[in-house]
Amino acid sequence: MLKKEDNTSGDDLPLYPDERISRKKISYPVSTSFRKYLLRYGREMSLPLNYSMLRDFNERVPLFDKNGVDTLWETVFYLPSVTEEIHHDLKRIYSQLKASGDTGAEEHLHIERIDFCVFGNSKPFRIKIVNNYNEVHDYFYIKLADASRIWGLELEHLLSAYRINYLVDDTTLVEEHIAGIPGDVFLQEYLHRPEFNPRRIAKEFVKFNERCFMRLLGDMRSYNFVFDITQDFDEIQFRMRPIDFDQQAYEGRKTIYLPQFFKENTPFLELVRKHLHQDVIKQYQVEERALITRRIHAEWDRLKDLEHSVMDVEFSTPEKIHHLSMDLSRHHQDNTFLTFRTMGSLVELHLRKFMHTDKGQP
Repeated sequence: MLKKEDNTSGDDLPLYPDERISRKKISYPVSTSFRKYLLRYGREMSLPLNYSMLRDFNERVPLFDKNGVDTLWETVFYLPSVTEEIHHDLKRIYSQLKASGDTGAEEHLHIERIDFCVFGNSKPFRIKIVNNYNEVHDYFYIKLADASRIWGLELEHLLSAYRINYLVDDTTLVEEHIAGIPGDVFLQEYLHRPEFNPRRIAKEFVKFNERCFMRLLGDMRSYNFVFDITQDFDEIQFRMRPIDFDQQAYEGRKTIYLPQFFKENTPFLELVRKHLHQDVIKQYQVEERALITRRIHAEWDRLKDLEHSVMDVEFSTPEKIHHLSMDLSRHHQDNTFLTFRTMGSLVELHLRKFMHTDKGQP
C-alpha cells in the first residue's frame, strides 16, 4: 500500500484511475428484500414530500460563495401558492430525520434556502434550515434514491466511528449533512498551517485509505470527503469522513477503492512518503483493520441481515463485477471471488478476508 505502483492485479494500471470511473453511474432501484431491511431498522418511512415535488420549481439563480465564485449550485424558488406548504413539509422531514418525528421544535425553525445541483448522480437538493431563536443553521439533502448509495450509507453507519441519519421513501432519499472541511479546501487553505502536525494528517490518510478499501467505497477524491478537526488537550486530531457514497462497490478496478491512487490526493500521499516509515504504515493499517473487525462483531446480527437483503441485488454491471472479482481474487490469492456474480457477495467475502488474515495491505 501507498507505493507508486501496484501490480497485484496482474496488468498495467495507471497511477491515477480517474478515466476508469463511469462518467454517468447507473442508478439502481431499491429491491423488495433491501426495502424490508430498511423498514425493519427504521430507515424506510412515509415522508410528507417527495423528490419529484421539489423538481417543480419555477425559477432558479446561480449560487455564488463569499468570494464570488460559482458553487455549481442553484437556488430555486417556487410559486407563492405552494412555497408555504413545501417549507412546512421540509421542516417536518427535518424533525423526522433529527428528532424521530417530534414536531415540538418545528415552529422555531424556518427554511432559508433551497439549492439544487444538476451535477452528480443523485441530482440533490440542499435545504438550509435555521433556528429562529439563535440563528444557528443546519443543512440536509433530498436526493433520488439509489440502492448502491443507500447501501454505502448503511455500511458507513455500521462500520465507521460515526452514525449516519438518513431516510428512504420509495424513490426519495433524505440525508443529513456531514460537517467538515472539504478535502480540496483543506489542501488549499489548511494543509501547511504551522499548528497542524503533518504526521497526524499522514497517519489519518493511511487509515482512511484502509477504511475505504476494506468496505470497497470508491472515488474518494479530495472533494468527496471532509476533514473533521478536533482540538485535543495537547494537539489537534484529524478524521477524514466520506460524504459521497455513490461509488459503493460499483466500479470494476480495485484502484478505484484506494484514495492513494487519485491525483487529487497526491499531496496527502507525499506527506505519507515524507513522514511515515513503511513499518509505521503497516502498523496503522493493522490498527484500522482491528477497529473495523470489532465493529463487525458488535453489529454482527444487523450486518448479516444487511448481507442477506443485498446478496442478490443488482448494484453494478456484470462486466464491472467480473473485473473486480478478478482483481480481488489476485489480491487475496483466492479464486472463490471468481465464483461470485453480485457486488454484495464480493463485499461480504472481502470483509471476511480482512477479519481472518493479516495479508490485506493493498
